[in-house]
Amino acid sequence: MANKKDEQLKKFTMNNENKADLTTNQGLKITEDEFSLKAGLRGPTLMEDFHFREKMTHFDHERIPERIVHARGVGAHGIFQLYESLIEYTKADFLTDTSKITPVFVRFSTVQGSKGSADTVRDVRGFATKFYTDEGNFDLVGNNMPVFFIQDAIKFPDFVHAVKPEPDTDIPQGASAHDTFWDFVGQNPETAHMIMWLMSDRAIPRSFRMMEGFGVHSFRLINAEGRAHFVKFHWKPKLGLHSLVWDEAQRISGKNPDFHRQDLYDAIDQGEYPEWELGLQIIPEENEHQFDFDILDPTKIWPEEDVPVKIVGKLTLNRNVDNFFAETEQVAFHPGHVVPGIDFSNDPLLQGRLFSYTDTQLSRLGGPNFHQIPINRPVCPFSNNQRDGMHQMIIHKGQTSYHRNALNENQPSPVSAEQSGYEHYQEKVDGRKIRGRSKSFLDFFSQAKLFYNSLSSYEQLHLKSALCFEIGKCKSEMVKINAVAILNHIDRQMAQVVAETIGVPLPEENHEVTSTKKSPALSMSNTIFKADTKKVAIIVNGIPDESQLRKWMMKLIERKVSYCIIDNKIHELNHIGKVTKTFDIADPTLFDAVLLISNETEIKTPTLEFIETSYKHYKPIALALSHPKPIEYSRVKLNAPGVYDLTSSMIEQFIDGIAKGRFWERVL
Repeated sequence: MANKKDEQLKKFTMNNENKADLTTNQGLKITEDEFSLKAGLRGPTLMEDFHFREKMTHFDHERIPERIVHARGVGAHGIFQLYESLIEYTKADFLTDTSKITPVFVRFSTVQGSKGSADTVRDVRGFATKFYTDEGNFDLVGNNMPVFFIQDAIKFPDFVHAVKPEPDTDIPQGASAHDTFWDFVGQNPETAHMIMWLMSDRAIPRSFRMMEGFGVHSFRLINAEGRAHFVKFHWKPKLGLHSLVWDEAQRISGKNPDFHRQDLYDAIDQGEYPEWELGLQIIPEENEHQFDFDILDPTKIWPEEDVPVKIVGKLTLNRNVDNFFAETEQVAFHPGHVVPGIDFSNDPLLQGRLFSYTDTQLSRLGGPNFHQIPINRPVCPFSNNQRDGMHQMIIHKGQTSYHRNALNENQPSPVSAEQSGYEHYQEKVDGRKIRGRSKSFLDFFSQAKLFYNSLSSYEQLHLKSALCFEIGKCKSEMVKINAVAILNHIDRQMAQVVAETIGVPLPEENHEVTSTKKSPALSMSNTIFKADTKKVAIIVNGIPDESQLRKWMMKLIERKVSYCIIDNKIHELNHIGKVTKTFDIADPTLFDAVLLISNETEIKTPTLEFIETSYKHYKPIALALSHPKPIEYSRVKLNAPGVYDLTSSMIEQFIDGIAKGRFWERVL
């Protein structure tokens, strides 16, 4: 028998499984929920779109106080300096004066999980940078992938609802391997390109220091003469672009769920400052329509072979935060925080974000004065007639708080564009007020195919394995079939592998895009390979030759490779140093390579497991063995690529192998 509380709850229960008309919260029936209201199919989003505003406002206020997305993050301070003036393209001061050093704050994050989820889950990573320029704050709010799942911001609440833990069970956390996410993919083919990125190795980076960043959207640069260029922003890591392997990522989630956050903190703390170069892709405004894709479509890249990336400056992170909450947790980014010389395009996803971010900060940070929190304050003076509100920290003096006024000589007064005042780019907008999508946005699969074609053979193998894992975990047969149908539009062989593995039929008709076009810049195999800041586990089995070990350790230090000595117990190694970790604490997934020194006839089980796991993850292994027999009976093949015999003094080759990172030849 139901109690009074159950009856009360029943009155406030909405069952979305029943058939019902889609309405606003006021009961107004909605005819279209795919597109925001725009001035023409490619025009800007209109503020009068009450349905979009209601939907987005409700979404922005769903979670308190945790961020709805990007809840788990880590931040650091740093500097940005320009290599060459961009005065030809923009009047932004920090992009034209090469003598200026601009302070920055960067926050890295995962998207799907809550604050308590692990760092190494398969997910998009946020890469948000706040430039504290002399003309105000510029926020470059991006991700480690250059495209997004949707084309129109009105779909953003739907996408996030689909990828977040399912509302009936709150499962899964920090994962996209579930029915609602893949149901969304199956019903929204515009996700196809982003799915290729998400299922690739890009979704499990080795560290924040070794991943790219992208502004995602098309922006405009405006120079002093008022000429405009479309621009996309890139961050290129100086250490190269590297990833984990899936089994390794899963193990790390248990061994150290703070793996990426700890890595960033330790690197800065040890003076190994992470660096990225800022790159710009620039298209003159008159060339907007010369490509076979729409440059305003956020599900499309500008292939680097068609639009080269111009490297213009360097970002260096050189200081950890003093207080996580006060800085990393309270920092507020917004793509609408721009400076003179940077403006927006009519990208429909960007247009919606310009509304959403302020609304979100009002909820998360308690009111309209979040810009006064120290981490958010600009370095230049700011003044206006906005007063009071929750958490007001400034004591405003004077009689007037309005514009225009004569009592205070109209202070604060507007500034002309010639005096560095911000002026929006004047663009002709001509079109019917309409909900819809431009025909130029309707090619959903060509660039998904381009991405897949561009991957190396081992990257394609990983992508197919990821798809099998993710879609295979879905419970609904219909969801699996629909997801495979999307893959069938990209690559028939890939769809066939997934279909056979997860036990669903392959569509009878082949809808595969037939293009063979490739973009080498999309493959992680074409990156920078350095040994710098990599970590080596030195395992001692017995009493090592101290003289030889000391020489090897000095070589590692010379090449900027760090090491940790591991044994069954913590103890001193005479004149060499100290064993700092035991097998109970250390794990092969936390290191980039392993060096085993043994003068014993037997090798203990923990040591063998350590070596075998490193081998399984394709990492370089150096062996200095008086008695190699135990290894010969293990899963490690002594003649395999990336396995070095240090008795032949191959320490330099081993370090070169550390720079290479993985030896995929072992699996292919």
